[in-house]
Amino acid sequence: MASESLTQQQTRQVFIEATMGQMWRNNSGAYQDEYGNFIRYGLCNESEQQNKKFKSSDLIGITPTLITGDMVGYYLGVFTALEIKKPGWHLTPGDKRGQAQANFHRLVKDACGFAGFVTDPQDALRIVRRA
Repeated sequence: MASESLTQQQTRQVFIEATMGQMWRNNSGAYQDEYGNFIRYGLCNESEQQNKKFKSSDLIGITPTLITGDMVGYYLGVFTALEIKKPGWHLTPGDKRGQAQANFHRLVKDACGFAGFVTDPQDALRIVRRA
């Protein structure tokens, strides 16, 4: 069975080749520096309360998207968030981390972005409507 790390590497490659977009690793966490200051990093991680409700995705990127109608011929970059999971993973009601990640996906989708869980590189293409 493939690992989450391998799925992430393959997803980045497939995504960039298929969309000509960009995708970056979004590390998230917190630590205390040598002066005693508590430092938080990663998207949607400005406070402990926010981090409990929203957990940003492993990969953050921009998907070039052709606009139709009066802007025919123009491309816009659409915010894209992909949460990588090992093959066979499924979201369950008791998975607090997964539910917080799904909350982040809803935030992104509500703002007209692309977001979702990826257990196979082809999932990424379905999320950005390229498969």
